[in-house]
Amino acid sequence: MARDAAPSMISVLTGAKQPITMMNDRVLAQVPPSEGERRSRSGILIPATAQFSKRLLWAQVAAVGPHVRSVKTGDKVLFNPEETFEVEVQSEQYLIIRERDIHAVASERNDGGTGLYL
Repeated sequence: MARDAAPSMISVLTGAKQPITMMNDRVLAQVPPSEGERRSRSGILIPATAQFSKRLLWAQVAAVGPHVRSVKTGDKVLFNPEETFEVEVQSEQYLIIRERDIHAVASERNDGGTGLYL
């Protein structure tokens, strides 16, 4: 199945939009600022640069390539941050992820079905 090859529109703080066309099986995602820093149970602030064991992150999909089959713009995806590339578009930080490196996709809750929900 071929997807629409129209470029995705990335909005930025200025309100302007820049057309972005992702290639092949690539996904452009943005990690929310809250995912970077976190607090321990005792209230200690742990910076985003702290390295523990491998930790997967959630990000919001901003654009997808024409050969991406399982992810849509607006989905929330789970991935390993070590398997990404960082890019800056008009002062906004994004990540480029291969579709095969995405471990899970969170979708809207569907009360009529069964399954796991976040």
